[in-house]
Amino acid sequence: MADPPDRLDLVCAEFAPALDLLRRLGARLDLIYPADDPHTAILSHDGTTVRLTACPDAPAPSAKLPDFRPEFVLNPAGAAAGEGRAGMHYRDLIPSRLGGRYIASHIAIEAGGPVADWVHYHRIAFQLICVRKGWVRVVYEDQGAPFVMTAGDMVLQPPFIRHRVLESSPGLEVVEVTCPALHETFADHALDLPNGDAAEARDYSGQHFLHYVAATAPWRPWHGAEAQETGVRAATFGLAEARILRPGTSPAVAVPPHEGELVFGFLLAGTARLEHGGVHPLGSADAFTIPPDEPWRLADMSGDLRLLLVATGNIRTLP
Repeated sequence: MADPPDRLDLVCAEFAPALDLLRRLGARLDLIYPADDPHTAILSHDGTTVRLTACPDAPAPSAKLPDFRPEFVLNPAGAAAGEGRAGMHYRDLIPSRLGGRYIASHIAIEAGGPVADWVHYHRIAFQLICVRKGWVRVVYEDQGAPFVMTAGDMVLQPPFIRHRVLESSPGLEVVEVTCPALHETFADHALDLPNGDAAEARDYSGQHFLHYVAATAPWRPWHGAEAQETGVRAATFGLAEARILRPGTSPAVAVPPHEGELVFGFLLAGTARLEHGGVHPLGSADAFTIPPDEPWRLADMSGDLRLLLVATGNIRTLP
């Protein structure tokens, strides 16, 4: 009898049912991508590596960052969401991906309860998650016991940090921003989380882990608005920054041009008017990007406005 092959390539018409079948048959999931609409996975079983894909001609994640292609994007709420990794529903906030450099997703877990997640990590240059509604319990490598994030809270997930989503409230919504757009989710089958006390100063490929708690953060003046500074700039050593805005003393907020790459906004709540190459009404769960070196304004801000604003510098390489 011939020895079994060391690698088996399987092409399927429907990815999710095929993946579920292989896992029920005892195959171990080692890698999957992309997170928002998975079509390819690597599994292992009895010494054989299995590559399962529904898109055999789709490009694989690269070790080289795609070129940044800036553009103005306005993505209103209401677009359909697709089923992504671990049963989460993903709404694509930047369909062009700005050349493949960035992905932003509005992620929802409708039912709540335990999440079908596993200990995993990503090879990324930047990844930020902000809770919009509900709560979620998560755990991170070398960051102590699991903790709960509620509306307005954020985590900066440095490259390669192991983590897991444990459970959520019904109707959980988060916003995730990542560079690059296409990246793998790797399983770590050897590590159990939690794995020890918090190591706040640990370096993860040039970044620190950050858990930002909105309820305890002060509001300070910012270009006529008020902002909660999150600490992302310090944790990334200047690679990125993130803040939450609300109306301040001025009827409009004139934001100076950004000299880096991404400028991304997401209305967590409220309404406003965006002025950039025209006038654009904004409502809750709308998203936008502004090209670098271009000014923009917010006006007619409702009293309950909360805007997540994320910006990055010039990202050169993947770690």
